[in-house]
Amino acid sequence: MKSLVLKDLFNIGHNAKSMLFILVVFAVALIPFSGVEGYIFVCAILCSMMIVTTFSFDDSSKWTRYAMIMPVSKKELVAGKFMVLAIFCAIGSLFGLIIGFIGGLITHKIVLDIVGIGELLFLTLVAWVISLIFGSMSIPLVFKFGAEKGRVLLLVSFLIPAGICFGIYQLLTMLGVALTDQIVFILLCCSPLLALAWCYVMYQISYRIFVKQEL
Repeated sequence: MKSLVLKDLFNIGHNAKSMLFILVVFAVALIPFSGVEGYIFVCAILCSMMIVTTFSFDDSSKWTRYAMIMPVSKKELVAGKFMVLAIFCAIGSLFGLIIGFIGGLITHKIVLDIVGIGELLFLTLVAWVISLIFGSMSIPLVFKFGAEKGRVLLLVSFLIPAGICFGIYQLLTMLGVALTDQIVFILLCCSPLLALAWCYVMYQISYRIFVKQEL
């Protein structure tokens, strides 16, 4: 499992400079106008999209066929992708936090106190959760349709979770349940567990799709 994760991390290293440049450009464009919070979310989501690039590398090198003749199970191969995705999301969230913090100080968009720093750390965790949910949706799509079509379908991976959340919100509204600040805060605190549960479902779907494929 460790070797599968390291393989993807080493491969994606070739794109690290271009991604770094993109994130810096977004920092200059977003932080002065939209604040630090939006920038952290953008960094996390952009980095989560890199999981599709790892599939492109695998396809070009025919890695999957080679892996199947090695002592690597299909479960391990699929699980490795989700572990890499979690790492990408964590890197994006932390990068957004660090650069956003520096940019926020320069542009006076953040208050340097315990409350302000605590809010940024909490938003970083939420950004990791949201990017993990969105990114995990793309993995079964790529397993089903391939890396190239998967890029086109990336929008679907964002729309489906967003649609589910909107549907739940509408249902609660119809039932007369008001989303107070306290309830929202509790939901955000529970969001890491919800993200892990969502990833488990996406893992099971991805594994079943992968098992049925002929390599």
